[in-house]
Amino acid sequence: MTIDISGLPQERIVFEISPLAELGLALHALSEPGHHPGLHGWATATAASLKPDLADRLHEADFLWRTTHSDVLAPFAGLTTCAGAMGKPGTTLKEDLDLLDRLDDERFVTAALDFTCALTYGDADVLGSASMRERTLALAATRGPHVMEAATRLLDDPGPVRVWLRRLFEDCDEAFFADAWRRVAPELAADARHKTELLRHKGVAEALHAVSPALSVDEDLTRITVDKLTTGRTSAVDPDMGVGLTLVPSSFGWPHLLVLHAPGWRPAIWYPVGAPSPSDPASVELLQRRMEALAHPMRMRLCRNLARSPHTTSELADAYGITAPEVSRHVAVLKKAGLISTRRRGRYVLHQLDITAVARLGSEFLETVLR
Repeated sequence: MTIDISGLPQERIVFEISPLAELGLALHALSEPGHHPGLHGWATATAASLKPDLADRLHEADFLWRTTHSDVLAPFAGLTTCAGAMGKPGTTLKEDLDLLDRLDDERFVTAALDFTCALTYGDADVLGSASMRERTLALAATRGPHVMEAATRLLDDPGPVRVWLRRLFEDCDEAFFADAWRRVAPELAADARHKTELLRHKGVAEALHAVSPALSVDEDLTRITVDKLTTGRTSAVDPDMGVGLTLVPSSFGWPHLLVLHAPGWRPAIWYPVGAPSPSDPASVELLQRRMEALAHPMRMRLCRNLARSPHTTSELADAYGITAPEVSRHVAVLKKAGLISTRRRGRYVLHQLDITAVARLGSEFLETVLR
């Protein structure tokens, strides 16, 4: 994944903290505790303390943070034409939510519905195109009834959904996030200040390496490369996207290194501060069988999607431009190695990576497929 920074003034690369982005990552940790072994205690205690109504509403909206870190959680990046919004999240959750309210419906709905690897983010006119609506609802159906219902409501009338979502975030703040943010915000702010000083005195290459070894920049300082098991590119120098790049530290994000690279949005990178260790490695007997299964590069790429949520064979085939039989052969190898599970939901057969099994292969592989 690459970010074009040709001719970008160094001062246009900024480090900022974001309460809404951190709330999204905290919600992801609650939804997928297997991704975050270092947060097991917090996730268990927080989930147990949720009132049933709030827990139910979080389940309804979890497609925004379970499979991916929805760009609606970074509204500052979508307000590329608004003065004062260039790369600056709110200083409070309320200010971030006010920025979210300023996104137009088309931009909000398109970002909210980017919940599956097979929906092309650049598709235009999601609210006005009958074919886009049909395709979106078909994809939503594979995620389950609650996602199907949410997608239908978003497409029919996004206004009430937006009001409902803001209230959900406010209730999360009251229930648990305000305390969590008070705890982590000083560390995140200190990290942002430190990286800003490092950028100022040591340059882009040193600052990016301090953010993550997965980030690098070429010698001419024209392109940032993010080493992830996915492909994509964006530009930090296109006036339509708002010139610049924002890097956001996160306490809840490890092991994810997330890149916002949507067309028309300001590029942004979320990076973890602190890195707890994952689970112990697998036995030698299992290791050989599983490493042989993962030796094929396509199977490694499939693991990236299957780590985030269940997917059907046809979704994976569409995402990677290969045939369904090819996907089935790769899935069979992974399943034989005990690395994925399969279940049926109605007429759909869904496959998902066994995070616990993969974690036993060691931290480097787990971090790579989840990065």
